[in-house]
Amino acid sequence: MIKDAAISFTLKAYLVALFIFVFAPIVTSVVFSFNSDRFPSIPLGDFTFHWYELVLNDPDMLTAALNSLFVAVVSAVIATAIGFCTAYSDYRYNFRFKGPYLALALLPPTIPLIIMALAMLAWLSKIGLSGSVLSIIIAHSVLCMPFAMAIIRLRLSQMDSSLEAAAWNLGASEWGAMREVVIPFTRPAIISSLCLTAAVSFDEFAVAWFVSGLNKTVPVVILEIVQGNIDPRVNAIGTFVFLTSITLVVIAQIIFMKNQKNGKAS
Repeated sequence: MIKDAAISFTLKAYLVALFIFVFAPIVTSVVFSFNSDRFPSIPLGDFTFHWYELVLNDPDMLTAALNSLFVAVVSAVIATAIGFCTAYSDYRYNFRFKGPYLALALLPPTIPLIIMALAMLAWLSKIGLSGSVLSIIIAHSVLCMPFAMAIIRLRLSQMDSSLEAAAWNLGASEWGAMREVVIPFTRPAIISSLCLTAAVSFDEFAVAWFVSGLNKTVPVVILEIVQGNIDPRVNAIGTFVFLTSITLVVIAQIIFMKNQKNGKAS
């Protein structure tokens, strides 16, 4: 009993320390975004929204935010659509070279981002798309697709394989069964993957920095701001990025956990 209690206490202490290590810098950045002093120091200055006002009145920042939101939404839709097709083909069909096919589908997150960014830059430059918003969308779709595929495939693994066959026997076509059976069953996972891939795209920096050209996203603008000087606007921008990303991730996690609970219950 004493040994078990010690292990439990150690694990809880480790978990608390881990959360402090991860979130302490974020909380500090949020606090300093409301600090009137230019330099982050203790004691804090007066409470202010000045840095947020500067960000909102900066046309370059607003353009970058719109670029990030547009890229995140479009990339999430494309990545989720491709991820659904990949997950369904893995779930439904057995075919030759299925192993290499799945390995290639899941490969992008395993490649170092710098290598991925350089490869994307070289390929997009060769076809004349480098430096455009479309280039960021293509790169982020490739990067995000495996996440969508994994989430949707997990949901498909909970579906009774006889449901589609039953729909076919009742007169539904393959597309009809897909529309009336498969998609409704996987809809929560699709929504979850949309949120998660949008968050990944919105936060992504390295690939966007290489392929964006003049069409900068928020993370790219943050890098340009912090190069060579300390600018409190970064704390305000970081707070906005954090709140946007964590909201999407929390929504995705809630839907994902609800899926798992319903799947176990059924």
